[in-house]
Amino acid sequence: MEAEGADGAPGGAEAALSCFSFNQDCTSLAVGTKAGYKLFSLSSVEQLDHVHGSNDTPDVYIVERLFSSSLVVVVSHAKPRQMNVYHFKKGTEICNYSYSGNILSIRLNRQRLLVCLEESIYIHNIKDMKLLKTILDIPANPTGLCALSINHSNSYVAYPGSLTTGEIVLYDGHSLKAVCTIAAHEGTLAAIAFNSSGSRLASASEKGTVIRVFSVPDGQKLYEFRRGVKRYVTISSLAFSMDSQFLCASSNTETVHIFKLEHLANSRPEEPSTWTGYVGKMFLAASNYLPTQVSDMMNQDRAFATGRLGFSGHRNICTLATIQKLPRLLVASSSGHLYVYNLDPQDGGDCVLIKTHSLLGSGTSKENKENDLRPPLPQSYAATVARPSASAASTVPGYSEDGGALRGEVIPEHEFATGPVCLDDENEFPPITLCRGDQQDKAATS
Repeated sequence: MEAEGADGAPGGAEAALSCFSFNQDCTSLAVGTKAGYKLFSLSSVEQLDHVHGSNDTPDVYIVERLFSSSLVVVVSHAKPRQMNVYHFKKGTEICNYSYSGNILSIRLNRQRLLVCLEESIYIHNIKDMKLLKTILDIPANPTGLCALSINHSNSYVAYPGSLTTGEIVLYDGHSLKAVCTIAAHEGTLAAIAFNSSGSRLASASEKGTVIRVFSVPDGQKLYEFRRGVKRYVTISSLAFSMDSQFLCASSNTETVHIFKLEHLANSRPEEPSTWTGYVGKMFLAASNYLPTQVSDMMNQDRAFATGRLGFSGHRNICTLATIQKLPRLLVASSSGHLYVYNLDPQDGGDCVLIKTHSLLGSGTSKENKENDLRPPLPQSYAATVARPSASAASTVPGYSEDGGALRGEVIPEHEFATGPVCLDDENEFPPITLCRGDQQDKAATS
């Protein structure tokens, strides 16, 4: 759910925004510009609350916020190999790390922070920013395409496994082990996204005509949706709704497609009771004997709903969020606008544009109320890290930045999912005063 880079807008005009990303639970929007970056709260349709802005780092091309916390990760064109992590409420830099190549994308949840270069992926423990693992020698990934489950109890990672086909490598960011390889598409990948629980993975190829959804961790195909057959398009983003009932896809065209993920029964399907039911069963049986292209067409569902944009060609990202208790389609564009649509969850159809916000105005920073209903937090960031687990003696083999390139170092189990990091309070702060490092020399090899 992010767009990065500094591509020009159509007609040669320079894009107003260099990057933009929705946070993990779609409650916040981060944007990068030539001057710096801004954070907005998405708690209201009518008003876009400007939570924070900074001009200290110009030419930002990556900005990611951890849920609704005060932790924000920034990368600028001035230092494309350096990642800076800030506590924006304190106005303090938590740490910075330098890597062997340009940083192409960053993903984070409450357990892991992922840094993607063209031919390697670095996995950090977000509690203390230790480097746990480096996945080396991945197929060239010039766009930094990767996904991280926001569910910290599994922290699945997905990234392209081939230069020529749409192969996806599924990796367990919790146990630091490869899980499986999914043959998702014939063509190379353009977009991948997990649902909120990390149990589903959506993908699209560079052709952009077919979107598939796979189960995680076994990689079985569950759904196949056809975006269109008239022309190839570039899918710019895929995003599940938080309840995993819907999946939206935006591209370089003027239409955002929303697909409905019908419930899949685990039990044996009942005998159809209507004539149309019998016909449907007949076609399903016949598809087993038809050529693959024909049977695939029979299995593909068209969009449940669509959102019509007033433009095409601009880089954009979409997401599905519940704002003021109603489902909304949100589209952020490199032109510097956020479009808010109503989505009818029962009948679908055309989504109605109800609000357009400018992301370029100065705005007035308001007190952030997005955490009012959140559960009580641990006393401190350090207390979160030190919280003992149920089996404190057990350990998980892994790699630590402190161990350099040495293998076999043991990471205490409490550094994993038993105590996810929470930074929603100004008192929350990492138990480190300095964590600057060069990951070129301190990489834990795969």
